[in-house]
Amino acid sequence: MPGQKINIGGVRIDNVTMDETLIAIEGFVARDKPCYMTNPNVDIIVRYNRDREFARYYDEGALCVVDGTPVLWAAHFLGTPLKEKVSGSDLVPKVCELANRKGYKLFFLGGRPGAADAAKIKLEESLKNIKIVGTYAPPFGFEHDQAELENVAHRIKTAQPDILFVGLGAPKQEQWIRQYHQELNVPFSMGVGVTFEFIAGIVKRAPRWMQKVGLEWFWRLMMEPG
Repeated sequence: MPGQKINIGGVRIDNVTMDETLIAIEGFVARDKPCYMTNPNVDIIVRYNRDREFARYYDEGALCVVDGTPVLWAAHFLGTPLKEKVSGSDLVPKVCELANRKGYKLFFLGGRPGAADAAKIKLEESLKNIKIVGTYAPPFGFEHDQAELENVAHRIKTAQPDILFVGLGAPKQEQWIRQYHQELNVPFSMGVGVTFEFIAGIVKRAPRWMQKVGLEWFWRLMMEPG
């Protein structure tokens, strides 16, 4: 379960490794009560301190892991080092491997049109027992359309996943998860940003050396200036 909390810019981050994170997720699924994980980077910590409603999402999460090398540097500078970066883009494939072994059911929500479906195909090619029970990319602005919100909820409730990945981008994915995770009754949810696109090969991830020196944000800026 979650480890010692380290306060970075007001956000209380669990000091856990990737392996400890996976053990915690396994425990959440076994517990079978709706909860979600958060994964702050520098931008998120800034937003946390400016937006009280957004901050509540982080305060109420079951697990908070560090997603960003600069946050690791800050923790070390403050004398409270964190064990390891656990970025969503690294974690999601490992959660899929866990689901493949354990028989967990997955649902992919969000991403650009076709990304979640393409990610599903890629994962099914490499993980023969994986159960991806649904994918859906809601239209732009769906969060303001009650009929579409009900459609999304119906799809997820019908599929009954154990794990829900939400790729709507920040802060939309955080706001949506906080508002609906209890109603959907999915044991474990997490926001995954553009991870569906990474898995599908639609968006190329930064080289490993750029990830290690904290320049992944710069790579994203070059790849998608918008």
